[in-house]
Amino acid sequence: MGTTGSGDERAGGLVDDRALLGRTSTAERVADILRTRIAEGFFPPGTRLSEDGIGGALGVSRNTLREAFRLLTRERLLVHELNRGVFVRVPAVDDVVDIYRTRRLVECAVVHDLGEPPFALDGLVRAVGEGERDARKGDWTGVSTANIHFHRELVALAGSDRTDELMRGVLAELRLVFHLVDDARALHKPYLRRNREILDALQAGERTRAEQLLVAYLDDSREQLVRVYTQVFEGGREAGTG
Repeated sequence: MGTTGSGDERAGGLVDDRALLGRTSTAERVADILRTRIAEGFFPPGTRLSEDGIGGALGVSRNTLREAFRLLTRERLLVHELNRGVFVRVPAVDDVVDIYRTRRLVECAVVHDLGEPPFALDGLVRAVGEGERDARKGDWTGVSTANIHFHRELVALAGSDRTDELMRGVLAELRLVFHLVDDARALHKPYLRRNREILDALQAGERTRAEQLLVAYLDDSREQLVRVYTQVFEGGREAGTG
């Protein structure tokens, strides 16, 4: 399960992100870049992160990078293994359950408290369009990314930097789970329609219906993902003892 090789070859793609650091290269900004890259699937679970490769790509010091690693370790996105280095974490089944508990608390509360329509839905419209376009191309990794974008934009409707920050970490951790599931098409296809239904309800100003759709969506998604992810872990244990 997961990629265990070095992330040196992936670090080169971070050169494009150097401009995001601005004039001051802080650990928080580095952590934000790496968190986003993890959420986009750029660094899969089990990937070893090279200090030299990533530090060189972003143009930051070793100390700054190590502090960024520590921040992301506290967010359960990375893990430090003694004498081996820093790796992108492989979540456990219990993590999946807790991720969905957090999502249900936050996402449903955001929709419940939206107030009166119309709502600022441009980000949701783009995310739904991205997912449907990628599905037509058979790009299920892209569909997974669009799904993360959809829920990130949904939470952004609260207009809260704190909530956005919380959910960036939660959704990045969720992406690690998605990456370990083999059949991405089966996992994500049913929720393309359900994303569209939630968007349609919000566009119609039907906040209560959107909340009901979201509750059912998250409960069904949690049940499906826990079932599939449990099979992944059981398969991994069997492979290790075979």
